Amino acid sequence: MQLGGRTGRVLVIRVVLAEDQAMVRGALSALLRLERDIEVLGSCPDGEAAWDQAQRLRPDVIIADIEMPGLTGLELATRVRDCLLPSKVIIVTTFARAGYLRRALEAGVSGYLLKDAPAEQLARAVRTVHAGGRAIDPKLAVDAWTDADPLNERERQLLRLAGEGLSSVDIATRLGLAHGTVRNYLSEATGKLHARNRIEAYRLARQKGWL
Repeated sequence: MQLGGRTGRVLVIRVVLAEDQAMVRGALSALLRLERDIEVLGSCPDGEAAWDQAQRLRPDVIIADIEMPGLTGLELATRVRDCLLPSKVIIVTTFARAGYLRRALEAGVSGYLLKDAPAEQLARAVRTVHAGGRAIDPKLAVDAWTDADPLNERERQLLRLAGEGLSSVDIATRLGLAHGTVRNYLSEATGKLHARNRIEAYRLARQKGWL
């Protein structure tokens, strides 16, 4: 997009922000608005609102936190990818965990930045991702492929529910599975993580970023 109203002819990168903390969202928006080649189309407090804006506005780049109400940043990225929207997704998060980065890359994310990174790094990442590159912390990128996630998707799903305090019977009822099936999946997940019980397994998986 060429914007003639600014000095010179500038290729403007259109951005949508998704961040549930109002102060952080405002700070990111203000930071990006200082850049003459970046236009903030909208900012959202949750993943569902971001998904709505992604469909309506078709931004070049979506900047999202990982954990948000409605849809997580990773779920948002997966929808963007699966629905073939043109937007690139950058995750900006406090989670410096290889497991989260690995899942982000699998969801089609193009950038993964930490909130304590230098401020100028965000604008640079937006330009890099828009140009077709990736903007990812090098150390995290190495760790993501050396610390492999041993869990499958069903085990992750059941561990999340167990971590919320649901019993095997409750989980089976919610998901329409046999009680024995749930028990077996949780036992497998607990064994893979060398944990004493399902709650410890949940905590270990969370620490690694696998949930």
